[in-house]
Amino acid sequence: MDEYLPMPRFPLPPVQTGTPESGTLRFPIDVWIVVFPNFLLLDATGPIQVFSTANDEATDAGLTAPYRIRLAAPGGGSVTSSAGVSVLTQALPQRELCGATMIVAGGRVKDLPSRDTAAGRLSLQWVERASGTVARCCGVCTGAFVLARAGLLEGRRAVTHWQDLAELRSRHPSLMVVDDAIHVKDDKFYTSAGISAGMDLALSLVEEDLGRQAALAVAKRLVLFLKRPGGQRQFSSELPSPSHEGGVYARLTAWLRPRLKRQVRIEDMAAACALSVRTLHRKLRLEADITPAQLLARLRMENACLMLERPGMTVKQAARECGYTTEYNLRRAFTTQLGVLPSEYQSRFA
Repeated sequence: MDEYLPMPRFPLPPVQTGTPESGTLRFPIDVWIVVFPNFLLLDATGPIQVFSTANDEATDAGLTAPYRIRLAAPGGGSVTSSAGVSVLTQALPQRELCGATMIVAGGRVKDLPSRDTAAGRLSLQWVERASGTVARCCGVCTGAFVLARAGLLEGRRAVTHWQDLAELRSRHPSLMVVDDAIHVKDDKFYTSAGISAGMDLALSLVEEDLGRQAALAVAKRLVLFLKRPGGQRQFSSELPSPSHEGGVYARLTAWLRPRLKRQVRIEDMAAACALSVRTLHRKLRLEADITPAQLLARLRMENACLMLERPGMTVKQAARECGYTTEYNLRRAFTTQLGVLPSEYQSRFA
């Protein structure tokens, strides 16, 4: 409950050692936001606003601004975002970024630097070189692909936008991709889920540097959660795409959808596909890396989410219509699968 109690404004000393793990940062901290053509605007401007607000809070309290914020891109100059809005950037610095925080904004995966072009290779080489001296190296949303292509996330935990998780896992199998996190830290490498989650990540960095009360003051000023409830899975009820449209996954999904209200046994699913239980398990694993029970649970959850988004729908009705039978069962499923209560989901998305 301390989030709602009065507190002294921005309790930050004028000079302070930075992250407790490294002890290498000293104020002011240089924050380099790195963008590439067709970057996602909020990936860059969201974190910029968080650090800028931390500066506002500090100066309002009569203290030195803790962050120096720089926006950089290959070659510098005007860079156009995917929204059509252009920003003015500095050229990527050739000097070492000792003790700085580097944040790489994302964009459409196909537009991000890759080793297929000379310009892409140069950009990735710069990111790799800069990562050696910065105190923190971060990728917002699909910015994780840039860090991965630069070879910085090998064997590390990472996250990206929920729509791109499968591609990140497929293209970089050595990564330990975390499906439901809002942001992930592995040593000095940080990645965040989609777009607005860059602000969650930036708030966590402010908390590392300045402490919880300072970060909370920033979150309040921006009307944000300091710690967003639940993970990113609550924003997507999409099921994995079947690898074969006419395969067992597609057939079983079509058979289950009109029967979600009923109690369905795995034996019933196998019989509907004219397979043994063992063969059904094996084929679903091959096609979608899912078990029959997991598929049924995901379909029920998808249906429950859609129902709770309807005006006037009650949690009790949704539980009954989706095969959960009771509100308790639906609450337990939501807490386990999405990390939020059905009522919380409904209040956000209805």
